[in-house]
Amino acid sequence: MTTPVTPDSSVHERSAGDREQPVTMFGPDFPFAYDDFLAHPAGLGSVPPERRGTRVAIVGAGLAGTVAARELLRMGLEPVVYEAGWIGGRMHSVPFEGHADTVAEMGAMRFPPSSTALFHYLDHLGIETTPFPNPLAEATPSTVIDLKGTSHYARQLTDLPDEYAEVARAWQRTLEEQSELVPLQRAIRARDAAAVKRIWNDLVVRLDDTTFYGFLVGSPHFASFARRELFGQVGFGTGGWDTDFPNSILEILRVVATEADDHHRGIVGGSSRLPRGLWSEAVSDAAHWPAGTSVASLHGGTPRPGVTEIRRRTDDATGGHTFAVTDSSGRTDEFDTVVVTAQSWMLLNTIDTDDDLLPIDHWTAVERTHYMGSTKVFVLVDRPFWKDIDPETGRELVSMTLTDRLSRGTYLLDHGDDRPGVICLSYTWSDDSLKLLPLSPDERLTLMLGSLEEIYPGVDFRSHIVSAPVTLSWETERHFMGAFKANLPGHYRYQERLFSHFVQDELAPRHRGIFLAGDDISWTAGWAEGAIQTALNAVWGVMNHLGGRTHPDNPGPGDVFESIAPLRLGD
Repeated sequence: MTTPVTPDSSVHERSAGDREQPVTMFGPDFPFAYDDFLAHPAGLGSVPPERRGTRVAIVGAGLAGTVAARELLRMGLEPVVYEAGWIGGRMHSVPFEGHADTVAEMGAMRFPPSSTALFHYLDHLGIETTPFPNPLAEATPSTVIDLKGTSHYARQLTDLPDEYAEVARAWQRTLEEQSELVPLQRAIRARDAAAVKRIWNDLVVRLDDTTFYGFLVGSPHFASFARRELFGQVGFGTGGWDTDFPNSILEILRVVATEADDHHRGIVGGSSRLPRGLWSEAVSDAAHWPAGTSVASLHGGTPRPGVTEIRRRTDDATGGHTFAVTDSSGRTDEFDTVVVTAQSWMLLNTIDTDDDLLPIDHWTAVERTHYMGSTKVFVLVDRPFWKDIDPETGRELVSMTLTDRLSRGTYLLDHGDDRPGVICLSYTWSDDSLKLLPLSPDERLTLMLGSLEEIYPGVDFRSHIVSAPVTLSWETERHFMGAFKANLPGHYRYQERLFSHFVQDELAPRHRGIFLAGDDISWTAGWAEGAIQTALNAVWGVMNHLGGRTHPDNPGPGDVFESIAPLRLGD
C-alpha cells in the first residue's frame, strides 16, 4: 500500500550481508520474534513426563488450529481437533467443477514475505509460492484503473496521470509525518523491541480514537476531498481501501509498518495446502509419540465434529477445573485445557458456553469484535486469453483491473499458456459485499461480466468460461460470520485483553486453562501470520498450564511477556 511498484523480496534476507535487514511482522504491539522462536533448535518447550499424552481440545481446524495441534503433538500432548466445516478455515481453496486440479482462493490468497513465521511453515513443508499479480506489481503485466467511466492503462505508476503519483506521495508523506513510519520501520528491521515499543505506544495513545478517514482528513496532504476519494477508490499496493475508512487507523498502520501489504505471493496449488499439510504431516521428532505420528493419524484421518458446548466442571474435592466439550454428534469429553481458534463470535451463538467461562471484560471484548464482510466471484477460463494482444491498441486484451464499478477488483491468475486460467472477477468488502449478498452465483457472474464488458468493450468473456462460477460471502457463513476482524476506533483495549489472554497469572483459577487463538485474537487480523502467532501463544499457554517450560536458550512469548507486553491503556 505504501508503494505500488516494488520488486518482490526474497523470503530469506535476514543474513544478507550488507543489505538492509527486511521489515517483518515483528510487533509492533508485541515485538516478539516468533520466527526465531520457531527456528531455534531447542524447540518450543516441553511438559513434565507425567503430563505426556494429556489430551488438549482444539476448537477449529483452520491455520491457527492446525499449527497449535502440530506443535502440541510435538510436545508429547494429544491434540483433539474439532471442526464444524473443513480443514483450513479461511485458507479455503475450492476446486472448479470438472477441474479438481485448479482452485479458487475463497479466503486468503496473497501473503507478504514479512510473514516470516508463515514462511517458516511453508518452507518446512516444501510448499512453493509465486509472485501475486497485485495492481502495478512487477508480476503484473499491466493494470487498468477505471474510475467514473474513464480508464487508464499502466505498466507502472508513471504511466498514470500525475494525480495518481501525487496521491501516492501524499500518502507516503502523511505516514512519515503523522505516524513516524521511518523510525518505526527502522526499529522493526533492527529487531529493537524497546524502540518499537516507544514509538508504537505513543501512536496508540494518540490515535486509538481516530478513524482511517479522520487520519487522512488531519493531514494537509489530503486536504482535498477529490484526493481522498481517489485514494480511497484506488489506494496503492493491493487497491482501494475506502471500505476501511471507518476502521481504526491503528489497524492500517500495523499493516503499513510491517509491510503486510507489499510484495505479495500466492501459494502454488492453493493456500489450503498449508493447514492440510500441518494436519497430515508425519512428525519424526515428537516427544512421547512414535516417529511418523501425525495429527491426522491420531484422529483416524478426520477431525471430531464441530463443538456445540463448552462447560467448566469443578472437582469439589480438589477444587480443580476441567472442561467438558460436547460436539454435534452429542459426544462429551473432558479436558484439562482447551484452545479455541474459531472466530470468537462463535462463543456467543453456535457454541453454548458458561457465562463464567471467560472473565466479564473478555466477554465484552468478544462482543465488541467487529468483522468485515467480503465476497469473491471466480471463473475458470479455457486459457489465459487476457494475454492476447489487441491489434488496434498493442496492449493486452484484459489487465488487472481496479474500478469504482460493482466488481471493484479483478485479478488474472495465470497457470501457464497450456492450462486453464483463473479470473477473480470481483473482490469486494463490507458495503460492496452486501450489495451482492442476495444474488445467486449466476446473477453475480452476470453483474461482474457486465462491469468488465463496459471497461473492455468487444471482449467476449463468456466464450472462454469453462466451469460454473465459484463464489462465497463470508458474512453468511455460519461458522465465520465475516472475513476478518477490523477494530473500530476505541477498540484497542478490547484487543489487548483478547491477545494477552494467554498469560493467565492474573486471572482467577476458574478462568485459567482455556486459550483463545486465531487471527481475530491477533493484532493483525486477516493475515495468516496473526493466526500463527496467536497459535504459538496458546501453545505456550497450554504448556505453562500443564507445568511445562521452555528451554532457557529459547524463551517463549509468555516468558518475556512482561518486558514487551502490549500497552495497557487506562480509563
